[in-house]
Amino acid sequence: MKLAEVSVKRPVTAIMAMLVIILWGGISLTRLPIDLLPNFEVPYAIVVTQYSGVGPQEIEKLITNPLEGAVSTVENIDTVTSTTSEGSSIVIAEFKSGTDMDFAALQMREKVDQMKSRLPTGAGTPMVMKLDLGAMPVVILTLSGQDADLAKLQSVAEDKLKPQLERVAGAASVTVIGGYEEQVEIKTHLEKMNGYGLTLNTLTALIGAENLNAPGGQVQKGTQELTIRTTGEFESIDEIEELMIPLPGGGQIRLKDIAEVGIGHKDITAITKADGEKSVSIAVQKQSGTNTVKVADGVKAAVEEFVKGYPDLKIKTVMDQSDSINQSIKTVKNEAILGGILAIIVVFLFFHNLRTTFITATAIPIAMMATFAVLYFAGITINMMTLGGLTLAMGRLVDDNIVALENIHRHRQEGYSKSEAAIKGVSEVGMAVFASTLTTVAVFLPIVFVQGIVATIFRELALTFAVSLMASLLVSLTLVPTLSAKLMKTEVIPEGRTGLKGVFDRFSRWFDRTFGYVQAVYRKFLHYGLHHRKKVVLIATAVLILSGASAFSLGAEFMPASDVGQLTINTTLPDGAKLQDTEATVNQIQKKLEEIPEIETVFTQIGTNGGFSLGGDTANTSSVSVQLVDLDVRQRSVGQVGDQIRSLTKDIPGAEIKVTVTDNMQMGSSTTPIDIAIKGEELDELKKIGMDIQKTVASVEGTREVKTSITEGVPEVVVKINRQNASQFGLSAAQISQAVKGTISGTTATTYRYEGTEIDVVLSGDETFKTSLENLRQTPVSTLSGITIPLSQVAEIEMGRGPVKIERTGQTRVVHVTSQIINRDLRSITADIETKLKNYQIPEGYTYEVLGENKELMESFADLGLALILAILLVYMILASQFESLLHPFTIILSLPMGFSGGMLGLFITRTTISVPAFIGLILLIGIAVSNTIVLVDYINKRRERGEEREEAIENAGPIRLRPILMTALATILGLLPMALGIGEGSETMAPMGIVVIFGLTFSTISTLLLVPVIYTIFEDVRDARKLKRAKSIAAQNITHSV
Repeated sequence: MKLAEVSVKRPVTAIMAMLVIILWGGISLTRLPIDLLPNFEVPYAIVVTQYSGVGPQEIEKLITNPLEGAVSTVENIDTVTSTTSEGSSIVIAEFKSGTDMDFAALQMREKVDQMKSRLPTGAGTPMVMKLDLGAMPVVILTLSGQDADLAKLQSVAEDKLKPQLERVAGAASVTVIGGYEEQVEIKTHLEKMNGYGLTLNTLTALIGAENLNAPGGQVQKGTQELTIRTTGEFESIDEIEELMIPLPGGGQIRLKDIAEVGIGHKDITAITKADGEKSVSIAVQKQSGTNTVKVADGVKAAVEEFVKGYPDLKIKTVMDQSDSINQSIKTVKNEAILGGILAIIVVFLFFHNLRTTFITATAIPIAMMATFAVLYFAGITINMMTLGGLTLAMGRLVDDNIVALENIHRHRQEGYSKSEAAIKGVSEVGMAVFASTLTTVAVFLPIVFVQGIVATIFRELALTFAVSLMASLLVSLTLVPTLSAKLMKTEVIPEGRTGLKGVFDRFSRWFDRTFGYVQAVYRKFLHYGLHHRKKVVLIATAVLILSGASAFSLGAEFMPASDVGQLTINTTLPDGAKLQDTEATVNQIQKKLEEIPEIETVFTQIGTNGGFSLGGDTANTSSVSVQLVDLDVRQRSVGQVGDQIRSLTKDIPGAEIKVTVTDNMQMGSSTTPIDIAIKGEELDELKKIGMDIQKTVASVEGTREVKTSITEGVPEVVVKINRQNASQFGLSAAQISQAVKGTISGTTATTYRYEGTEIDVVLSGDETFKTSLENLRQTPVSTLSGITIPLSQVAEIEMGRGPVKIERTGQTRVVHVTSQIINRDLRSITADIETKLKNYQIPEGYTYEVLGENKELMESFADLGLALILAILLVYMILASQFESLLHPFTIILSLPMGFSGGMLGLFITRTTISVPAFIGLILLIGIAVSNTIVLVDYINKRRERGEEREEAIENAGPIRLRPILMTALATILGLLPMALGIGEGSETMAPMGIVVIFGLTFSTISTLLLVPVIYTIFEDVRDARKLKRAKSIAAQNITHSV
């Protein structure tokens, strides 16, 4: 090729060009952000509407249904789901993959704004927001201390630590939960209030009016214009107690005469604990697009600085995304480095020459630097997928160099000068190397047709792999001939050297003799195969069928589970359970966890959360996050530890306990392995069908924690207003509701500056009203005439159960039956469930659909299947262009089935399921498997062009190309071996890909060496027969015309 000639004649230019790439890539590497997974936009947007005090059925009718209809008209909508519960409506819109979510959210806001006027009075303003996985906390801290109460901890966290963390570069927001929020409490005495004719409403208005700072306009003083400000804010608790309250009948009394005033705290709605100790939790979220690791490091530095001023307080890091990122990145990086080293060792074994090995190895750093430069300018992070692409490419990076160098080496042995051998050697194989690299890269082009999360994640892997290979191709066509012309020598292995050199010399001679023997044996096999073609084809077909049959016994799953050492224990107590009851259950779990030596930290959240979601959302629920020690210092996997936790906690009474292993590849997805959606209208019927299907699913082997989404509802006290009686006193439902709320929960009258912080001033009624239903009936209600009547005169008090939450999909009510799986693959369990459900007679008007990971699996496999077919077509087109033939590309393509069957056999032997990474491995195998075949067939054709007969050309070309074929195959196989072994935290995700490529390449290499030459001759015979038939037809036509 001209490029090789130019590079040899202008070596300084070639070397400078490579140094520019290295410099460019090195600078880019220092600026690349690091993250666990690629940045991607989740195609979801949410509409949240609050309507306090209203049941789900009424909210569904008045708010959810209209909003669903409005949202459904937005462009690119895929599915609309909703959850309506007491006081709130949540509508979730899922968009088609690739949708511009900023524009989609804008359209949603416009549609929702059009519906505002139709929503009921009293409903909150609907909030539209995109779902952003980047909004999840990157670091969660806990603050505790032996002598510090939760109120003090809350104050320190809010006023001291939070501002310090907010100043960290890249931090977006800091949320504090779990402590006591202080307030001024004014607890009134019922009898005294009634005696003086006072009501809570009166006191609330009066206290609010007394605590005031207000502008009073401006006044002139000479040439100055002064602002008037009236100040009347409370400056102390004593001042509030001494506040004079005017009485309806005249006169005044002090507030302290009818109420107790003091500093208290709001009812606690969430409890957080670190390793069993009550604490305040602080969650730090990062800004979109910032470096997670740098933000986490900044948080650690801020915490270290903060601790210096508060030595008595303890700060623990209970969740740090950077730890998982660093560990996973370290694992993949080590796999890439080890793979590169093994590939270079293969080169050294075959060439046993340090200079030649050095020339070959130059492709690795240059290709990596070129890749880093492209990643930087493309705005892509260093993550598991980009490093995974480099790991995949590591063995392949030296392949082009090997082919070029081996040919240069052969020409040197034939007597050519350094420069001539370099130019002639690279030019001879240049087109074949280009075609083989192009086919390997081209197989990833069809991934653009793959939708959803698969395309999002693996697109960056494909880009990294492609860029690195194209860079290595450039090195093989430019730098390799340049360095070979300067450095390569044809060395004869010396005799008589001693020591380490002597050992190396003896090994080199033994290796050359052994390889010479292998070449001779291969030539005999090749000769035999060419003369017994039917036997070869029959044997290959038998091997193909037997190994390919293993695919039918393989299980399937969406993504392999990875061990990142994290578990979550979710507990649910019966509806209506108190926060203290849930805490007692969690304490039992905490006690059980002390028996497990692998546990490093335990972080617990009980009840409602105050800003960041960790699992709990009501007083009867809790979430326990368990972090294990590093994988290399524990004997058991996270799954085994999870099984022990299930065994230890199964006998804890009165709680539903679910143990979930955290998997980084879930990326925030809430999809469960098994999810059956039952659609219909009547909630009672849906509940019955759900319970039936729940029993069916639970009866299938491999399912566990089978649940339905429908619940009985929360026990509650129902205040049913008697509108006729209320109207006689001039009272509305809202006024009665406000009276009850003020007496029981309290009413915020104003705010008060306490120790530098604004806190609420809350008035509440007598505590006795909360102790029984009978006392509740005596709750005072003020009428328009100024008299006070008991609540029982305008309302009935009774016990009831709040309505269940209502879920909808596609504007139809739905109930979900979900299940986790164990000891079986997803596909077989789903098949068994579907078989059993075929016998279930579902009532008319109701349907069910199997969703969950199985649906994602089937959709992804369908897309990947299309990508695989398109990849084969692309490879055929490239080969047809390379050989200028429509027939010979089939010679090469027919080596793929053997590679596929080898990949399936590899999964079977290693007991690995078929998954998305395994499927990606099959697609990658298409490009890798044909590369050696291209080089062989191209060389056969070249020898035939020189005048050799077909069989002679094959029998000469095969042994000559045996060395580069084995070198490239072994370099790729050993380069991928660390990935296939899956050693290290988070490495299980990519292991199936490595297994498929290694076993598939092994089978396809054998096919290239033995089967492809036979197929080549068969297709040649077919072509010759067609030519002969055509020639006879033309001759016959000529004879006919002449007659």
